[in-house]
Amino acid sequence: MRRRNFALLFIFAALLLPISPQAQENKLDRFTISYASVSGTRAPLWIAKDLGLFEKYGLDVNLIYIASGIISVNALLGGSVDIIAASGSSAVGAAARGAPVVIIASLGHIAYKLVAIPSITTPQGLKGKIIGSSRVGAGSDYALRRLLPKLGLNPAKDVQLIPTGISESDRRLLMMLQGKIDATLATEDNLLQLGLRGAKVSVLADLYDAGVYTTGSDIVTSRQLVKERPRQLKAFLMALTEGTWIGRTNKDVALRIFRKYLKVEEPALLDSMHKNYLLGTIPARPFPQEAALQNDIEDLSHSLPQLKGKKAGDFLDLSLLKSMEEEGFFKRLHGK
Repeated sequence: MRRRNFALLFIFAALLLPISPQAQENKLDRFTISYASVSGTRAPLWIAKDLGLFEKYGLDVNLIYIASGIISVNALLGGSVDIIAASGSSAVGAAARGAPVVIIASLGHIAYKLVAIPSITTPQGLKGKIIGSSRVGAGSDYALRRLLPKLGLNPAKDVQLIPTGISESDRRLLMMLQGKIDATLATEDNLLQLGLRGAKVSVLADLYDAGVYTTGSDIVTSRQLVKERPRQLKAFLMALTEGTWIGRTNKDVALRIFRKYLKVEEPALLDSMHKNYLLGTIPARPFPQEAALQNDIEDLSHSLPQLKGKKAGDFLDLSLLKSMEEEGFFKRLHGK
């Protein structure tokens, strides 16, 4: 009897011992997440990773960079990644071809401006010139095709629109300054960076002001994952949203993240990134901008007839975000 009591006491004591960090880590649900460009729009992902927010919500997240929305979608379909942050056009195009992918959230639009070499001072000065986009079918490519007619230019006749194969706008700007192209899309940060270096360019148009909305960084996953792992996906969205909130309210953390991931040290540029992204284009509540997604659908419908008549809602599943809203997650996080 004594031996039995001792054994029971030992088991009870063992249950009271703290779980080792390694054991706790083994209980985390693993996700691999890719992002299609290295820019300030990815700040919530980086903040959540660096501050352990994914672990806080029970996830073991591996972030990887895949420099193309289309390649990212293929990786998602192949099972190499679970979630991607890429342009909505990539997801819509894949879904139109039968791929079971769906947009569940968004990190906002990209605040693009159309810029040109200094000698071109008006949109009409682009006639006969070369404008560089990233890739055919990419968000920047469609954005240019929407913008140019608003500026009185036919993208098929008045200009030479070429894919550079480069998704990073700062690298496309470098091509422009080297004389390889005459114009491209760039961000406010790119322009500030150039100004700090003494380089000059002409800003011809602001896409947002012109009514051209871009789906720069939507959060996309498979419909199967939404069905089979909704709890884990919601945990991911909670960590992402908290990362955004910390970046908005704790500037020191935000600037540290920009320094680490974007290799930026210039104070004026860091301030610009915080203002333009975390306090600007990245939404506090990561609901997708349906107007921007509808633009993508209309653009893609010219080459994918099956998209004609489709609405943004056909490619969205907002059930997880709505559940967070109903449970009061956003109110608790934002304190209102």
